Amino acid sequence: MLLEIENLTCNYGKVAALKDVGLAVDEGEIVALIGANGAGKSTLLRTISGLIPPVSGQITFLGRRIDRLPPHKVVRLGIAHIPEGRLVFAPMTVHDNLKMGAYRRRDKRQINSDIERMFEYFPILEDRRRQLAGSLSGGEQQMLAVARALMTSPRLVLMDEPSMGLSPLLVETVANIVVNMQKDGLSVLLVEQNAALALSVANRAYVLEIGRVVAQGDARSIAADGALKKAYLGD
Repeated sequence: MLLEIENLTCNYGKVAALKDVGLAVDEGEIVALIGANGAGKSTLLRTISGLIPPVSGQITFLGRRIDRLPPHKVVRLGIAHIPEGRLVFAPMTVHDNLKMGAYRRRDKRQINSDIERMFEYFPILEDRRRQLAGSLSGGEQQMLAVARALMTSPRLVLMDEPSMGLSPLLVETVANIVVNMQKDGLSVLLVEQNAALALSVANRAYVLEIGRVVAQGDARSIAADGALKKAYLGD
């Protein structure tokens, strides 16, 4: 198993944001994490990334405990986090944003090769390579955020609400990006308010409610469960 989470509890002050959460992601797998706003989805990703220390439980990546590691060490192990809201480096060019994604790497020739590969994945970014990231459209910034994360050479990509604020056409583009990452051998843990999108690309899914896992299973089964759809996913 690539990522294993056991009995994870995490607090914001005195409020429990996650309660005894268990979750797993296997090699080459897309796992969706869905639920209502405030369910704890983003908190879980931040905890995996080392941004929030857990109260109890453990997180194991490639057989190694990571729940007490700082974020930069988590990245070095092969976990890339694409946060909600994209958060590109607005005053920097597209090209320099991609270089920032490779900040921990020293293989300059391969870095340059990977940048060109990102431009093959996202041709619009090549057209914008000298443009400031802050001047890009929302969809273009989302593509840049994904490309920058891939420049870290990850094994696992954490994606937080990648479709937020995008047009229906760009939402389809995001779905294709996630599927292509899997084809390239990456694993993805996808947090997505758009449950239909998440379940259409995922292999398995977990449903969170107020910090607890209330359902899990094959993504198609979750999508077809009428009770779950009504209670947690919307009509």
